[in-house]
Amino acid sequence: MIGILNYGLGNISAIINIYEKLNIPAVAVVDSKDFDNINKFILPGVGSFDQALRLFRSSGMHIELENQILKKKKLLLGICVGMQILGNNSEEGKEVGLGWIEGDIKKISPAKKKVSVRVPHMGWNNILIKKKINLLDKIDSKSYFYFLHSYHFCCKKKNNVIAETNYLQNFTSIISSDNIYGIQFHPEKSHDQGEQILKNFALNV
Repeated sequence: MIGILNYGLGNISAIINIYEKLNIPAVAVVDSKDFDNINKFILPGVGSFDQALRLFRSSGMHIELENQILKKKKLLLGICVGMQILGNNSEEGKEVGLGWIEGDIKKISPAKKKVSVRVPHMGWNNILIKKKINLLDKIDSKSYFYFLHSYHFCCKKKNNVIAETNYLQNFTSIISSDNIYGIQFHPEKSHDQGEQILKNFALNV
């Protein structure tokens, strides 16, 4: 069973609809008492870093989720801001991140100072795969996904970087550490390729 954490941010229903189409059991989770029935978790997110952390912590699910992920080693997929809060901190806010994957969240900026900055990074872009993992089964570097963000994850360890994307600069768009995964794009808005990512998370990792 896939559990999508419903703490007030993210397009929960769109993700569930994709899993229903794939005939894969998935439910929205609002209470940690239901965690033992879940095999894999999805942590969605939209909006700001601080807002996501405050809502997630106020939901009361964060403590037991840490137990499920770090001790019981169940799988987790963070999406967009849900990926960013897995890190340590963000230039966007003052809250302390979960720290489950070492890294800082920084604002997108151009590689060359003379280039005018246009953020957020919004729309379709492809990924450059640095390390092939099961989450990327049937996905290649020509695959396009839908992005909407102004900040990006800077991993402290290079082996946590799975894929990069270029927009004004190269930034990390997929991360992984043991049983924890994160994607900067929105799979629920990325048509067939996004559906494949969600399918891979459910069946191949």
